[in-house]
Amino acid sequence: MTRRRTRAATAASLALAGALALGACAADAIGGGNAGATIPATSAGTTPGPGGTSPSAGPTSGWGPGMWGGTQGPGMMGGPGSWAPGMMGQGMMGNWWLAGNGNRVQTLDQARQRAQAFADRLGLKAGEVMQFSRNFYAELETSGGRMATEVLVNPVDGAVQIEYGPAMMWNTDYGMRYGSQSQVRVSAAQARSIAQQWLRGQGTGLTAGEADSFPGYYTLHTLKSGRITGMLSVNATTGQVWYHSWHGGFVAMSDG
Repeated sequence: MTRRRTRAATAASLALAGALALGACAADAIGGGNAGATIPATSAGTTPGPGGTSPSAGPTSGWGPGMWGGTQGPGMMGGPGSWAPGMMGQGMMGNWWLAGNGNRVQTLDQARQRAQAFADRLGLKAGEVMQFSRNFYAELETSGGRMATEVLVNPVDGAVQIEYGPAMMWNTDYGMRYGSQSQVRVSAAQARSIAQQWLRGQGTGLTAGEADSFPGYYTLHTLKSGRITGMLSVNATTGQVWYHSWHGGFVAMSDG
């Protein structure tokens, strides 16, 4: 009995350590842990704080960030040679990941099929699907058309996971902040203004598109001369910006 209790305590400690490490890595990814300025919902145009990752930051090779493991080798939370994080294939995070079927994903239709296979587990449906040079991305919606969360599809074997970054760390319905009562203090219009100001401050020459509202945050396309280049997210409570630096170059999109 004592041994059993010890094993249970050890497992709980490891799970907590993993969750804390994940949060620490995420903090580093968005500007060294700087939480950014709080943007009151009544103060449109307030200058956002310096939180956020510059568009030049993030992984420069491989399919995704090293902290998630992958074919590039073991990551912070994954085992050697495995694409999916060890924590995310089972236990409390099991609903965040769908194992691949071994088939390459090369088209938007194929990516949509894989995203829908994942969405079915959550009672959702795949909406907008995008292809980038490193991965496929899909928005998942409720049956009523409300934005629910975002997922990534691995082009190598069709594995699907909740997108790292805002979808995992900020989402209050399908992410690590599930059940959070955080107040929405930033409107969609303010989120776009914050994103635009942040992009201007980075000297990217990019502009921000319309803001899609997800639980706890907004996601916006970044544009150059009206053409999509990537995306970023804005926290609906703090106004913090998180640039999606893991996609690579934009290739194509399907609205579904």
